[in-house]
Amino acid sequence: MPGPLSHIRVLDLSRVLAGPWAGQNLADLGAEVIKVERPKFGDDSRTYGPPWVKDREGRDTKDSAYFTSANRGKKSITLNISKPEGQKLVRELARVSDVLIENYKFGDLARYGLSYHDLKQINPRLIYCSVTGFGQTGPYREHPGYDFMIQGMGGMMSVTGEPDGAPGGGPQRAGVPVADIITGMYATIAICAAIAHRAETGIGQHLDLALLDSQIALLAYQNTNYFATGIPPKRIGNLHPNIVPYQPFKTADGDVILACGNDNLFRKFCEAAGCTELAGDPRFAGNGKRVENRAELTRLLQAVFARRSTKEWVELLEAAGVPNGPINDVAQVFEEPQVKARGIKVELDHPVAGRLPTVASPMRFSATPVEYKLAPPVLGQHTEEILRGLLQKTDVEIARLKADGTV
Repeated sequence: MPGPLSHIRVLDLSRVLAGPWAGQNLADLGAEVIKVERPKFGDDSRTYGPPWVKDREGRDTKDSAYFTSANRGKKSITLNISKPEGQKLVRELARVSDVLIENYKFGDLARYGLSYHDLKQINPRLIYCSVTGFGQTGPYREHPGYDFMIQGMGGMMSVTGEPDGAPGGGPQRAGVPVADIITGMYATIAICAAIAHRAETGIGQHLDLALLDSQIALLAYQNTNYFATGIPPKRIGNLHPNIVPYQPFKTADGDVILACGNDNLFRKFCEAAGCTELAGDPRFAGNGKRVENRAELTRLLQAVFARRSTKEWVELLEAAGVPNGPINDVAQVFEEPQVKARGIKVELDHPVAGRLPTVASPMRFSATPVEYKLAPPVLGQHTEEILRGLLQKTDVEIARLKADGTV
């Protein structure tokens, strides 16, 4: 069966990560995604290296590994939208597309006659998704927004990292650009919802996604903890503000994470670990008490964990049905038997690199499985295919567009 969005064409005018992440999700779901890039330069993230994609002889190419993380399944066309002819081609593509994704600064595309108001006149069914740092409204709407600064402004760094005064203490950004990625995920959900709405009404709409909004939403219970107490949450490192024990412990040779999400799991852990007296201790009788007495329980449990190796703890707790896991580096992640069994690493045929490894979509469907048809494209790889096949341009017209630098 074709993918669930195989009837959808997406015009992706976005670059770097948040918008492209949404476009890649839609491509994974079967949509035809046409990525519009600047002639000669392309998406900014193509230059975000090293590391670089290697060609078949092991030499560095011009494309970064970063770029390949968010552009699988797309077709690349180079198009200069600052030229009237380029703007005309975008309008032609928008006319025959279902979805448009863009992450230009507020008002930029309106200067080219490519705003939602402009394009809905020629395609009322168009779903136009704008991804910006601060959204289409509010006093910051014209400000540029980047993941790192949004993690700071949106509160993520205030709850990430060790406490002030502790070794290595102070605000930390997450190890991946979570503001960009979560905005891309919310954009994907919004686009799918708008497609469902259009199926009922026949009408498209403008979607307004902001990194700051999405980052704040991602704080989840940290927001509601603040609403409940009036006290801003603080950084507590690898501890959980509401659950104990839910943290890493040092073993005889490494680290293991213990995740006792309820009282029953804590009792099962104590039985397996040979410290049943802790389960019966009034100070640790319920999760609320364990949160209150976190420091003392952590001290006692650390002594218990130091008696065995990480491998021994993982095997012991797995057998007891207690959630746990090692702290893997990325190489170890892809050696996990579960990761191999789920086929998380997917290799695709790339025109320069040969077999290019990518990470599978986590979305699994019983009737319309995800298909991986196209590797991340080289710059302009599909320009002629799109101009000739989709827009019905002649060889003469294509030659003219190349000669004047439009494509």
